[in-house]
Amino acid sequence: MEPRVGNKFRLGRKIGSGSFGEIYLGTNIQTNEEVAIKLESVKTKHPQLLYESKLYRILQGGTGIPNVRWFGVEGDYNVLVMDLLGPSLEDLFNFCSRKLSLKSVLMLADQMINRVEFVHTKSFLHRDIKPDNFLMGLGRRANQVYIIDFGLAKKYRDSSTHQHIPYRENKSLTGTARYASMNTHLGIEQSRRDDLESLGYVLMYFLRGR
Repeated sequence: MEPRVGNKFRLGRKIGSGSFGEIYLGTNIQTNEEVAIKLESVKTKHPQLLYESKLYRILQGGTGIPNVRWFGVEGDYNVLVMDLLGPSLEDLFNFCSRKLSLKSVLMLADQMINRVEFVHTKSFLHRDIKPDNFLMGLGRRANQVYIIDFGLAKKYRDSSTHQHIPYRENKSLTGTARYASMNTHLGIEQSRRDDLESLGYVLMYFLRGR
């Protein structure tokens, strides 16, 4: 008996791992459409998947935001079923022998800035901007950049009043050290500028090849 999720999806092979949990290929039993299934153990110390599923729902409808198909608990796992996407920008970078032309980087930058800006308009910071968290689409959307992995995202302002969160120090590092902003390394509370600074480091990485 093959493993099933929500009585609607068949669980296939492992295709990756996010900041919290493993990602598997899945198939919609009724339509045969392929999906991505993210699993997180219900016993994990700091569960993130329910939070992440709520974030995706807040962002639903935005360009370059994957659709959530289902969220629930199946056996010992919290399960998030989403659109299946293509390779990450890190995968593409490696496929291109770690060399991207200035034109390619600028075309990616245009879309990546738009994705981060959209997340910010919804009052959230991503806080883990890196090449692995931007994926290309599939099929007709193969040229579209998607932003994923909102396990570390944080609200930076009140949705109705737009009151900004207070300035704080002595924060522990959140995200990936290689692309973290200077202020993040210094322990200062992150804000929109830090997502953008991290994005700048990602673009430099694409241009320099390291």
